[in-house]
Amino acid sequence: MSATPSTRIPRIFHFVYGLRRQTEPFHLVHYLCLESCLRANRPDRLLFHYHYEPWGEYWDLVRDRIQLVRIPRPEFPKGYRYADRRVEKCRYAHESDFVRLDVLIEHGGVYADIDTLFINPVQDSLFEKVFILAKESDVPDMAGGRLRPSLCNAFIMSAPGAEFGRLWRSKLIQAFDGSWSRHSTLLPADLARERPELIHIEPARTVYPFMWAREDLRRLLEGCEPVDARVASIHLWAHLWWAEQRRDFSDFHAGLMTERHVGIVDTTFNVLARPFLPRAARSVPSWRRMAYIAAATRARAGVLGARIAARIRREMEAPFGPDATP
Repeated sequence: MSATPSTRIPRIFHFVYGLRRQTEPFHLVHYLCLESCLRANRPDRLLFHYHYEPWGEYWDLVRDRIQLVRIPRPEFPKGYRYADRRVEKCRYAHESDFVRLDVLIEHGGVYADIDTLFINPVQDSLFEKVFILAKESDVPDMAGGRLRPSLCNAFIMSAPGAEFGRLWRSKLIQAFDGSWSRHSTLLPADLARERPELIHIEPARTVYPFMWAREDLRRLLEGCEPVDARVASIHLWAHLWWAEQRRDFSDFHAGLMTERHVGIVDTTFNVLARPFLPRAARSVPSWRRMAYIAAATRARAGVLGARIAARIRREMEAPFGPDATP
């Protein structure tokens, strides 16, 4: 994980994905992220760090144009015992919080979440910095409930071995409490106040022009408006609206995001994403469709096996005896 500190950020873009079994095909949104990054930024390298490899039509379209890096799942927080089972479902996202810092410390470059759309090249001047995060809206501290300043980790730029990244990583396990944000966005905000000389804080508009509030997501996914020319990329906050049954942040969901929808319905996101849609009509041969079905079957069997193993483990750890609660 160690690297010799450098004073320049390399033009290497990193994405972390597949830290849980892939029971669904690689989504159009994720394809558009990688395609837009390749075309807008023309990176020296695009590294795709994964444990379980994606599959599907959109993955086949981009796979051979990026560098695949298979990684182990990090030991922490893989074994962490969550108090909130709802948050536990997002364990893979917390694992990614650790992986992205390790990758940037070692290689340097630009990390972005895979629900990002790149619309303009990242400014050359930013690559002259040493470590960069951008502001997001204040978030509640789960320990005290009060709103606190937050630096979102969905977009990070770092020179190899940057001191801010190493400092953040050294405190990550201690700060981790099973909540969504304490270790990942509140901790770096605290460190930035303590060591402002180690970090450049970019305005939110550069990479977070639309925040995670319901109205912002409506403007992005259902409304249609121009975007400031200074915007480099747009983060979609997809975990807040991806599932069809979740409606607290948006009535839109991932099932509606199809090539046809992006191609013919004018929304803020669709207009910006449209140039990055697959360029040619195509058909998927039957043998490849069978391969997709096989991949989904294997992944779902793996998930079921993991759930059974976890249930057995919980039952074995439960108290046993006359005073045990049934």
